[in-house]
Amino acid sequence: MVQEYKLLIGGESRDSSTGETFDDINPATLENLATVQAAGIEDVDRAVEAAEKGFRVWSEVPAPRRAEVLFRAARILQERKEELAILMTKEMGKVLPETRGDVQEAIDITIYAAGEGRRMFGETTTSELKDKFCMTMLRPIGVVGMITPWNFPIAIPGWKIMPALIAGNSIVFKPASDTPLLAIKLVEILMEAGLPPGVINVVPGPGGSAGKAIVQHPRIRAISFTGSLDTGKWIMEECSKTMKRVSLELGGKNPVIVMDDANLELALEGVLWGAFGTTGQRCTATSRLILHEKIKDEFTARLLAKAKYLRLGNGLLPETDVGPVINKAQLEKIEKYVRIGKEEGANLLLGGNRVDPGLPGYFFEPTIFTDVRPEMRIAQEEIFGPVLSIITVSDFDEAIDAANNIKYGLSSAIYTENIKTAFKAIEKLEAGITYVNAPTIGAEVHLPFGGIKGTGNGFREAGTEAIKEFTEVKAVYIDYSGRLQKAQIDTE
Repeated sequence: MVQEYKLLIGGESRDSSTGETFDDINPATLENLATVQAAGIEDVDRAVEAAEKGFRVWSEVPAPRRAEVLFRAARILQERKEELAILMTKEMGKVLPETRGDVQEAIDITIYAAGEGRRMFGETTTSELKDKFCMTMLRPIGVVGMITPWNFPIAIPGWKIMPALIAGNSIVFKPASDTPLLAIKLVEILMEAGLPPGVINVVPGPGGSAGKAIVQHPRIRAISFTGSLDTGKWIMEECSKTMKRVSLELGGKNPVIVMDDANLELALEGVLWGAFGTTGQRCTATSRLILHEKIKDEFTARLLAKAKYLRLGNGLLPETDVGPVINKAQLEKIEKYVRIGKEEGANLLLGGNRVDPGLPGYFFEPTIFTDVRPEMRIAQEEIFGPVLSIITVSDFDEAIDAANNIKYGLSSAIYTENIKTAFKAIEKLEAGITYVNAPTIGAEVHLPFGGIKGTGNGFREAGTEAIKEFTEVKAVYIDYSGRLQKAQIDTE
């Protein structure tokens, strides 16, 4: 029997008001892992009501005490790491070493955020008047709505949930419909660790109903969203109507530059991992390879020799290098972009087809195009699959121009043995993240994560910036003079 999962509201499993359900499908085997009830507008209302009650309790708990709950959650996550990783491979497809890394990232951000419980610093400063003290302090926002994607089904929710909790907020959380089980397991662990009822509430369901209800709810004070650029633009527009705080992470079209003085073997390993790790389904995935013309032929030949032997299959098997893409719609999207690349005149060197590795799932070959011009659609639009476009340049300046010729600005990388070239790239690459002699993937939780231009709207997740996403700054003035003092007037 396939288990049916309900909503989690106010610390309890609740039936959805819609009576609708959806299936959670293993993209490698097409096995139905679970049936999940789909939330609607009434359910989001109930979740907000529960979150408001939870906020009144949780925001009064001192931050170091809130941290104790997170530390306990981190220990439980560590104990269940393998169990969660196996479930994640079944639910979204990526290979087991990567899902272990996903769970570890959630553990790391939970520990990091818990440590911030004793580091939520304000500032003190002098006053322009006598006998007056001035400072700032951080205050929680209130009820926060969170909408997360399927490709990192524990890590990305962890990036959002843990800083929001340590700051004293409560949460209404809509996970991706392709990976609801990992989200439910994560929230169950938080409740097991001692999180009070109502502080976090899970309302799975379609973005067009449950997600829309969260974004438009008048009593949700902030939205944190990771997903597509078009959806992010709509969310920003909707949130502007009520002056709601909104933080966005909207994807990327990330370049790796390989200069003629690069360590080619190191660059080769980085490009393979960046382009085809997670089957290319990362917002930081390497989707554009910018090669100096002097090493273009050699590097391309070596890349093809390695990429054609990548093995597709079930991510639970140790011999698998590349798992399935997430669903049929994504498979068809990748196929569409391969057709577009051919029509635009790019040269298909490798792949470009669906694959049957003996499983009925959604498998697509690692795919490489060369002779790609920077303005081509396959070099401009986020494909979110195992498709790599090679662009050839003659010098550093042309490489930077090609890298920056994009509406996104998330991650970037350069391979070079020249320290001047490296620092020039750090200065000139238009991205929130730049790697030197490493691929575009591999963020660490104590550094801020996010991008510029079409990738985001100024907020960052992880690192010390994470707390800022979920707090308001309050200025405090304490006058102990015993008389009325008038700033700017009494200073003369």
